[in-house]
Amino acid sequence: MTTTEIDTTELGEKIVKVLKTIFDPEIPVDIYELGLIYDVFVNEDYEVKILMTLTTPNCPVAETLPVEVEDKVKTIKFVKDAEVEITFDPPWTQDLMSEEAKLELGML
Repeated sequence: MTTTEIDTTELGEKIVKVLKTIFDPEIPVDIYELGLIYDVFVNEDYEVKILMTLTTPNCPVAETLPVEVEDKVKTIKFVKDAEVEITFDPPWTQDLMSEEAKLELGML
């Protein structure tokens, strides 16, 4: 690996850091801790695919949140492209939230 390359695992960690800067506008917790991110895929060409959900199918940010996620991930050095796929299978529930998110929201 040359100095101009990056390990896909390391890139995945950088992506997670960026995802933790994006917040659901109705809940003061980032989308990663909320459990909205189901998976992050990075291929050898540094193209990123993010499988995520929303708290509800008629979430007010259904149009803007995926675009914000794509745009922010594309700003990461080495990322060639980013695509967000929205799924509601399985549907989001509060069980998907991290302990940190539950604590933040006074649920623990």
